[in-house]
Amino acid sequence: MRKKALIWVSTVVLLIMTGCSGNNGGGNSESASPSAGSGGAKPVIKIATQSPLSGGSSVQGEAIKLGAQMSLEDHKKEFEDLGFELQLVPYDDQGDAKKGVANAENVGADQEILAVVGHMNSGVAIPSSVVYEKYNVAMVSPSNTATEVTDRNLKAVNRIVARDDFQGPAAAEYAVKTVEAKNIFVIQDKTAYGQGLAEAFRDKAEELGATIAGYEGITVGEKDFNGVLNIALSKKPDFIFFGGLYAEGGLIIKQARDKGITAPIMGGDAWDSAGLVDIAGDKVKDALYSSIATDITKTEDGKAWADQYNMKFGKAPDGYSAYAYDCMSVILSAIKKEIEAGGGKLPTRDKVRDAVRSTKDFQGVATKVTFDSKGDNDYAKVFIYKFESASYPGSMISEVSK
Repeated sequence: MRKKALIWVSTVVLLIMTGCSGNNGGGNSESASPSAGSGGAKPVIKIATQSPLSGGSSVQGEAIKLGAQMSLEDHKKEFEDLGFELQLVPYDDQGDAKKGVANAENVGADQEILAVVGHMNSGVAIPSSVVYEKYNVAMVSPSNTATEVTDRNLKAVNRIVARDDFQGPAAAEYAVKTVEAKNIFVIQDKTAYGQGLAEAFRDKAEELGATIAGYEGITVGEKDFNGVLNIALSKKPDFIFFGGLYAEGGLIIKQARDKGITAPIMGGDAWDSAGLVDIAGDKVKDALYSSIATDITKTEDGKAWADQYNMKFGKAPDGYSAYAYDCMSVILSAIKKEIEAGGGKLPTRDKVRDAVRSTKDFQGVATKVTFDSKGDNDYAKVFIYKFESASYPGSMISEVSK
């Protein structure tokens, strides 16, 4: 009995050991780790987005995410053929610098993330991009306009749109030369974006001979602008310019009209959103805005793209949708070139970073892209729009090239 028991125990132990080894028939342990080319899972390439998906700027923030998503999905088959799986990793930066930096650290820690499309807000992009630089993660922005974004000469930071020192003066030239404004009241929201744009507008307007009747600041998140608008009313301006986001801009338009202010009111590219119309309602009529984004529906190819976007997401593209699409396309083009140059191997982050910066004459849906040594786009333009009615987008009435 003792001998039979020993034989039984030995048999059980052998069976357990065989099962735990994972080898059926003596294969080596490498067969347990699937790899591209052996019929297993493909290596993953992740691209992140960072934009406000909640809060007051979520309409534009979601547009960035969806535009980037559409481009990634349009390129998925292309990368599958190269042996890689593309994945989108969307982050909600909430339009908050601290949240953006925390997200950026998470991006840096995930080695499968090779690049980022974003941010929307310059004030979030500036500190977050320091983190990307540390981790060699390429960033391409569809909407950041503050000069400081690229003036720091970070290798990882790029944008495909115009800077505030181009947009602000272009808006001022329209106000002074076309509208013939002479007594201008300027409001800004104290953010890196809003203040930078307002200052660039103010300085150019003064250079062109206009008087700045007032220069006042408001705080993001405020709802009641009676104080600043009473100051404006007392100055009897013939033009009002606001450097800030659509959430506050829509309320300023509405409350200014309710107060009897009839002067033209103009904002910057942050007003390029259906969200402005949602807030200002009928009072948005005749409001002006400068934008770094074209109306892509003006071309046959652009309209076809907009129709595809509408069909996919059940809504019309917002101002930055096509630009986010182009940002993602620029990134994926750079990654593909590095894969091909490396004989089919996954490129390192620094290789992707440098390949993105070396982008030349890339034709996107919304814009052509060539990055200069700082990461600014040689082909960036500024556009002037007017709301002829309470519907988005406004009518494009002017286009300004460098």
